[in-house]
Amino acid sequence: MSPWIVSDELWDRLEPLLPQRERRFRYPGRKPLPDREVLCGILYVLHTGIQWEYLPKELGFGSDMTCWRRLRDWNEAGVWQRLHEVLLAELNAAARLDWSRCVVDSSHVRALKGGSTRARRRSTGDEPAPSIT
Repeated sequence: MSPWIVSDELWDRLEPLLPQRERRFRYPGRKPLPDREVLCGILYVLHTGIQWEYLPKELGFGSDMTCWRRLRDWNEAGVWQRLHEVLLAELNAAARLDWSRCVVDSSHVRALKGGSTRARRRSTGDEPAPSIT
């Protein structure tokens, strides 16, 4: 099976995390492409490394803009973070994670610059320094 085809097992985990879109009643417009097909298109682009505009329409994954917009919307909705947390919880419950090999990377963990500023900072001099500009 191709790596961009979503398995039933993965889809069962991911589908509840996706935001539900409401269709307008009066002017519903075109029926949206199913999320699973769009996800396959997103995975195809990410796996092959092609540009969005070169996504082959013959594969049935929708247009390049449909896949790109859905990826943007899911990213803004926090779908990938929640999926990561679900998968980590499942692996941890099955004792399949070795936490002794865990590394905290600053690109994944938010580090506040300067810490909290609850108290006023004390000056080290008698008076404020003169401006040099």
